[in-house]
Amino acid sequence: ISSFMTTSLFSTGVNSEQLTQPESLTIQPGQPLTIRCQVSYSVSSHYTAWIRQPEGHTLEWIGQIYTGNKLMKDSLSSKFSLTLDVASKTITLQGQNMQPGDSAVYYCARETQHYKLL
Repeated sequence: ISSFMTTSLFSTGVNSEQLTQPESLTIQPGQPLTIRCQVSYSVSSHYTAWIRQPEGHTLEWIGQIYTGNKLMKDSLSSKFSLTLDVASKTITLQGQNMQPGDSAVYYCARETQHYKLL
């Protein structure tokens, strides 16, 4: 059994925002992974990143997305995909063929820089 834990992450500062994820997920090896992150800010003006941290290892950036742009870590782009639902302010991380080596704490996080669509 492969376990995947996620936590809620709050950014600090003058404009504190809330990002909400499920507390934990457990899936079998080879199964797909879907984790949704619902946020309180405009997903059209800030990147939301997905990051993971396997036990005993450092943080690993998976990718980030906002309206009109998506960036992925090259070595993980065939395993993971990111989608964005502007109406519900939800950013979804999907993984395929998950293996025990993918067990980690998965975080969603808002980038502090503000983007403006021209």
